[in-house]
Amino acid sequence: MVHLPLQMSGFLLSCLGWLGIIIATATNDWVIMCKYGLNTCKKMDELGAKGPWAECVISTGLYHCVSLTQILDLPAYIQTTRALMITGSIFGLPAVGMLLMSMPCISLGNDPLSSKNKRTVVGGVLIIIVALCGLVSTVWFPIGAHQEQGLMSFGFSLYTGWVGTILCLLGGAILPSGASATNHAKSAHV
Repeated sequence: MVHLPLQMSGFLLSCLGWLGIIIATATNDWVIMCKYGLNTCKKMDELGAKGPWAECVISTGLYHCVSLTQILDLPAYIQTTRALMITGSIFGLPAVGMLLMSMPCISLGNDPLSSKNKRTVVGGVLIIIVALCGLVSTVWFPIGAHQEQGLMSFGFSLYTGWVGTILCLLGGAILPSGASATNHAKSAHV
């Protein structure tokens, strides 16, 4: 039962990372934009936030967003970020389902251990794909925004995406190692 703590920690890290990717996908505070210096923008109330779905104006009493609906007019970095973040969010559902069904505490009839280990590996690979989608998106978006308008700082959505990506990478790396530890332990006893 050495693999149980590894599998549980990999599952929890993967779920938390996937949740972070979903939150980053759904929110719009990826980057904070300003045409002037930080102090000037704060005095003039001209801070702006940008995400894959909307551009927002932030002031003391106002938070107004304008949706980015003209898909063909959007820059490539916004279109790619949207596609990758949605792909990562969607791939997370079967990954978490596979990982849940591969837990030692869940029995699916006379399910052999080898099929649970295969589900663990497939779920881990899917979680790593989710992490790679999040990694490319959260790195490329601020670079593209900076080249387009001038970047002032990162927003909480971008930080959430980075944390979600790191947690998914850790969880996805832990899961196959827990499955292989089970295979090696069983083969040594046979």
